Amino acid sequence: VQLQASGGGLVQPGGSLRLSCAASGSIGSIAVMGWYRQAPGNQRDLVATSTTGGNTNYAESAMGRFTISRDNARNTVYLQMNSLKPEDTAVYYCYALIVTRQSSRGGYWGQGTLVTVSS
Repeated sequence: VQLQASGGGLVQPGGSLRLSCAASGSIGSIAVMGWYRQAPGNQRDLVATSTTGGNTNYAESAMGRFTISRDNARNTVYLQMNSLKPEDTAVYYCYALIVTRQSSRGGYWGQGTLVTVSS
C-alpha cells in the first residue's frame, strides 16, 4: 500500500491551497483518511480526518478554514485550505487506516508535502 500526496507549495497569507492524497496497492477497504502536519521542532499533529461513513474531525486551528473531503471510488482524500496563516507552515502528511485484501489492518503514511505560508 502506498499513499501519494501532492499540492503543497508557497502561498501568501490569506491564500488557499488544495492538498490531495491517493492510496494505491492491495486495498480492501479504507476506514479513515486524514491529514496531519509537522512544523519544524514540533510533533506531528492532527489536522483533519474523515471516515468512510462521512464523519469528520478537525483540529481547532483548522475549523472554519480547512475542509476535508474524500473520493472513495478513487481512494483519495483532499484538504482544501483557505485563509492560510504563517502558522500553518508545515509538512503535511496524509494518513489512512486500511484493511488490505489480505485482511491485514494498519495505518499508512504518505511522504509529506511542504506548505509554506509567507509573504
